[in-house]
Amino acid sequence: MVHTLIYIILSTFLISLISFIGIFVLVLREKTLDKILLIFVSLSAGALIGGAFLHLLPEAIFQSGANSSNILTIFLVVIFGFCLFFVLEQFILWHHCHSATHGHECKVKPFSYLMLFSDGLHNFIDGLVIAASFVISFPTGLAASLAIIIHEIPQEIGDFGVLVYGGFKKSKALFLNFLIGLIAILGGVVGFLLADKMSLSLVYLLPFAAGNFLYIAASDLIPEIKQKESLRISLLHFMFFVIGIIIMYFLRAFLV
Repeated sequence: MVHTLIYIILSTFLISLISFIGIFVLVLREKTLDKILLIFVSLSAGALIGGAFLHLLPEAIFQSGANSSNILTIFLVVIFGFCLFFVLEQFILWHHCHSATHGHECKVKPFSYLMLFSDGLHNFIDGLVIAASFVISFPTGLAASLAIIIHEIPQEIGDFGVLVYGGFKKSKALFLNFLIGLIAILGGVVGFLLADKMSLSLVYLLPFAAGNFLYIAASDLIPEIKQKESLRISLLHFMFFVIGIIIMYFLRAFLV
């Protein structure tokens, strides 16, 4: 169990370090950043979908006993996770704005502190998901961590841009982003400590996370990569989308 806690802390700490990727925004031209960001968005969408369908859901079904009643419950939890993120995003402005890929003004500009709070909660949930995944098995934990890490790259670039756009100095925006990112470690430790008391809940946390992954991919990321009209660019984005799924497939094939 000690090794499991170490894996959880290392994974969540690595995720928190991704917040410093905003530094690269300072040295890249906007046009170059836009191209690179959309490739990461495509890869992220594929990794999230692959992580949900190839890792989290199969593991949750296996851990639950794989009978029809439990499977139905698991998919209801997936729907709940999907719908909850829809409600949070649409009605409470729980929105991670990928401003670097938008030509219009980000709607969360007046709510920079709200965005930081929502980021903190999201990172805490990420930590819980990673903890639950590693407690179940190392391959599941690694897959969940990889999917979250790939998704965090475009998200953190967007969050950094929003904080700067909202009036923060660049140095302070980087520091706040990192500080909020550290909450993932807290979520991981809490998830690990409660694993024995919440073993059944941890099983259902996986499909809940799968619903979150599917919502983020389908609602926030895939629409971004459909903005370009060029066939060549569309095919490039689709290629990286498929690569994201393939990465998750081979991760499962080699580690399970």
